[in-house]
Amino acid sequence: MASKTSRDVLSRGLGVLRQAIREQPRIFSVAVVGSVLFGGMIIVSARVVGSVIGEVALPAIERGEVGAGTLALAAAALFGISVLRVAGIFGRRLGAGYMQYRLQASYRRRVTRRYLELPLSWHHRNSTGTLLSNANSDVEAAWYPIAPLPFAVGTLVMLVGAIVSLFATDWALALVGLAVFPALFALNVVYSRRMAPRQARAQRLRAEVSGIAHESFDGALVVKTMGREAQETARFAGRAGELRDSLIAVGRLRGIFDPLLETLPSLGTLAVLVVGAFRLRQGAISVTELVSVAFLFTVLAFPVRAIGWVLAELPRSVAGWDRVRRVLDATGEMPYGQRVLDPDGAGPATLTFTDVHYSYPPAEAHPPGAQVLGEVGFTVPSGRTVALVGPTGAGKSTIASLAVRLVDPDSGTVSLDGVDVRELTSASLAGTVALVAQVPFIFDDTVRANIALDRAGVDDEVVWAALRLAEADGFVAALPDGLDTMVGERGTSLSGGQRQRLTLARALAGRPRLLVLDDATSAVDPRVEAAILAGLRSSTTQPGVPAASILVVAYRRATIALADEVIYVEQGRVVARGTHSELLATVPGYVDLVTAYEQAEVERAQESSYGDDVAPLPSGLEIEVDR
Repeated sequence: MASKTSRDVLSRGLGVLRQAIREQPRIFSVAVVGSVLFGGMIIVSARVVGSVIGEVALPAIERGEVGAGTLALAAAALFGISVLRVAGIFGRRLGAGYMQYRLQASYRRRVTRRYLELPLSWHHRNSTGTLLSNANSDVEAAWYPIAPLPFAVGTLVMLVGAIVSLFATDWALALVGLAVFPALFALNVVYSRRMAPRQARAQRLRAEVSGIAHESFDGALVVKTMGREAQETARFAGRAGELRDSLIAVGRLRGIFDPLLETLPSLGTLAVLVVGAFRLRQGAISVTELVSVAFLFTVLAFPVRAIGWVLAELPRSVAGWDRVRRVLDATGEMPYGQRVLDPDGAGPATLTFTDVHYSYPPAEAHPPGAQVLGEVGFTVPSGRTVALVGPTGAGKSTIASLAVRLVDPDSGTVSLDGVDVRELTSASLAGTVALVAQVPFIFDDTVRANIALDRAGVDDEVVWAALRLAEADGFVAALPDGLDTMVGERGTSLSGGQRQRLTLARALAGRPRLLVLDDATSAVDPRVEAAILAGLRSSTTQPGVPAASILVVAYRRATIALADEVIYVEQGRVVARGTHSELLATVPGYVDLVTAYEQAEVERAQESSYGDDVAPLPSGLEIEVDR
């Protein structure tokens, strides 16, 4: 079984190397030419050294004098060979390094691009630590054997040349070479087989350590408030200890095999001297030939190890490649169409849900295959504000995700201005619709960069207009450096309400024609929230920020009352629609829900100091958005 597994790793590893060569054939060719040049010069240098010893040095000793011309010729030959060897080393290392780093950069981009193409449902099934490992250490591991690969290819050519040279010199010395060289290769194969499971386990543990570290840092609030520091430290230490032991096992195996790989050529040199001395006495070979063969065995030790380096890294390469391919081969991306909506002069967009059904994938559904939405149909007319209200788990956030096409319906259509969103280009959809989620995400950058996102046409005038409409211009102006203030990772220097208003301003700066707010002002004071929503639904908005239709997932009575229409959902279905007052008069479930929300707001207000915003949320806080 172990032999079969080893053969499988070798076969798959060679497949990874073939893939690398197919992608970078020219660079690989340059590196191999340099390696072959280096190997060829080793064989030539053995011949030259033998000639210098046998035909220059020994005769000079016998005569008691050295001819200046002969000595200069020998020196020139050795210098020329050295220059060519240096050129070979330069070409080999430059080509191999360039090839390796270029492949790593290319696949990091591919993996990251694939992350952005895959739907949220796929991301929900994969931890952030694993995804970070895929894009970093797994990509590095996949192409790690590239560095010694050209050297190993050149070494194989050199070994063939060495065997031919040995047979051309003497059959007895050639038999020594035939015994030593296969032994070196066999030792490398055994080394690779023993190393394969150790490298695979080490690569898996690297991802696990990365995942645990990310969870601990990202969940710092939970860890601290629950008093789990010691337990999390122990959990991380345990897995880090396993990784340490795994890497020690790798190092221990290398410590055993490296001396053997060093010793075998030395034993070959000793055997050559013994056999060669016997053949020299028989007159079968000359001193020049004996020195050439002995020198050849001496300098072969290091190049031959390149084969071992490639074989030893293949298991790690296969493990990394499998993890990278898992991302690149993942399915579920949502292809875009070719239609474009005109963003200029068209006014606010009209959003229409028509008989929409949606179920979460089996891996996420509870129970598997459970339907989240069924027969959902409603319209957000151009320039109007529609509030989406319902109990926890009713499907409000799923409707918001469908509206901006984070997911696609199982059946039915979601359309903008009468066009199915699946027919729109990515740029057209992004330019028409903006989502502001309940949990704000702030980049570790300036206020300006967080709002502008380097989008064309979003200058400071547009940024300030968006900030005014989001009721954020006041606190931004009061910051030490205004728009140039660094807000810290995830906006840790800001309160929860301030972060929500910045993300709202970010969405508004893109001039969307449809704004989807998924409880996006939950951390904002009710008075500020009312001012924001009143400004958003006004037909005379701030200069630079056009009017937009609004779909808002709402909880507070004041927010709901500002809507032109309220859509009430229960268990994934639209139960009732109408104005806030109409639903209060006709839908008991709606009355109970809104009353409960209002009572909760009153209790929270009584328990708090009632500042401008709620208290700042510490770094690491994650809020679960209900579906």
